[in-house]
Amino acid sequence: MAQHRYKRFRMELDFRFAELPASVLPDGYHWLAWRPMLSERHAQIKWRSFRGDLDGKVFTCLSEIEGCRRLISDIGRQPMFCPEATWLAVFQPEPSWPADDCGTIQGISRSGGVGSIQNVGIVPEHRGNGVGKAIVLRSLEGFQQQGLTFASLEVTALNRVAVRLYQTLGFRITRVLYRDADGGKVIRGTERAPLQGERELISTS
Repeated sequence: MAQHRYKRFRMELDFRFAELPASVLPDGYHWLAWRPMLSERHAQIKWRSFRGDLDGKVFTCLSEIEGCRRLISDIGRQPMFCPEATWLAVFQPEPSWPADDCGTIQGISRSGGVGSIQNVGIVPEHRGNGVGKAIVLRSLEGFQQQGLTFASLEVTALNRVAVRLYQTLGFRITRVLYRDADGGKVIRGTERAPLQGERELISTS
C-alpha cells in the first residue's frame, strides 16, 4: 500500500531584523487572553478550523474534537507554555450579539530564545478578512514581550495562503520535511534544506 505523505515547511522569524505591524483585528472582533477556563473554547475553534481542511488529514487529532481537547491540554501543561502568545479571536459586532469564537493560537517557548507557534486556526466563515494575520501578530508580540529572539512554526506546503502570509511577515523557510498522513510523524530521512523555488514561494502564483 502506498504511503500518503504531506510536504511541510519549517519557517523561522528573527525578531532582530523584523519590522512587524501592530496586531489589529477588523471591526467587530476582539481578543481574549489565555485562561485555563478557555481551553474548551480553544479546542472547539481548533476542531471547527481543521476538521474539513488539509491539516485535519495530516494530523488526525485535529479532525476530532477529543483530539483537539487533548492537544490543548498537552500544550497548556508544557513547562514552557507561553500564555502571552496564546489568544482567542472573537466576533461580536454588538454587545447584545452572542460572541462567536473564530480564531485560536497557542505559543510555547523553547531553548535558544525561540517561540514556537502552535496550530493557527481560523474557522472557515471568518477567513479572508485579516483575522489570521492579526492573530499571528498578536502571538509574535507575546514572544517579544518575553524577550525571545526567534519565532518558529510549521506549515503544510500546499497551504499556499498561509505560507505567503508568514513570508510577508518575515518568516523564512528553513527546512523541508514530509509527514506521514497516518499520525503525522516525520518520515525518517526526508528533512532537507529548502530549494531556491521553495525559498521564493511568495513570488509565485
